[in-house]
Amino acid sequence: MVIAIDKSGNHLLSALPKSEWQRWQPHLELIDLKLGQVLYESGGKMQYVYFPVNAIVSLLFVLENGASAEIAVVGNEGLVGVSLFMGGETTPSRAVVQSAGKSYRLSAHILKDEFKQSLPVMHLLLRYTQALITQMTQTAVCNRHHSLDQQLCRWLLLSMDRLTGSHLVMTQELIANMLGVRREGVTEAAGRLQKAGLISYARGNIEVLDRPGLEARTCECYAVVKTEYDRLLPDLIAH
Repeated sequence: MVIAIDKSGNHLLSALPKSEWQRWQPHLELIDLKLGQVLYESGGKMQYVYFPVNAIVSLLFVLENGASAEIAVVGNEGLVGVSLFMGGETTPSRAVVQSAGKSYRLSAHILKDEFKQSLPVMHLLLRYTQALITQMTQTAVCNRHHSLDQQLCRWLLLSMDRLTGSHLVMTQELIANMLGVRREGVTEAAGRLQKAGLISYARGNIEVLDRPGLEARTCECYAVVKTEYDRLLPDLIAH
């Protein structure tokens, strides 16, 4: 018996044509993603792709000495595992759950077959990949040229766009790993945002109190990324 799945929780799944959705539905598995869970390691072969519903996954580039920096975040707007249909079985990045929640999981071979056989699926996934590349590129520019306060604001806004509320559970250590900075730097930057009344932060719990204030304080990188997602995937929210 096939259990009906509510695909509206992930925008890419919601954008699938009816015929494609009917083929995918029996193979999709709704799972729990735990905070800090590693979905795949750098160089490891991917067995699944993930379509987050209310979870957020961070894509990190990890150096030989263990240092890391975030290159992109993925939430209910997309999927984790674009390397599978871009011609590779592995990726140099690590995928770590940044915010716990639900996600759909699909076997890698099914997605690859669909990408090859269905033009609507191919076009949808390629548009998403271009938007993701824009986020990666802008993150690299932001980390090089903008202040830590601006980077933290950008990171918070991107995270909030992928959640249904304004609350995020994230330790300073994890944030530091994402941004590739010292923990003390995150403590100081978060303190400044809290003093300005933009966020409330205590024991790993972040509450965004003033989103317009965050948008005013961040750099142009957030707007560039959001504009590109809206341009390439304008129909996703409408489904």
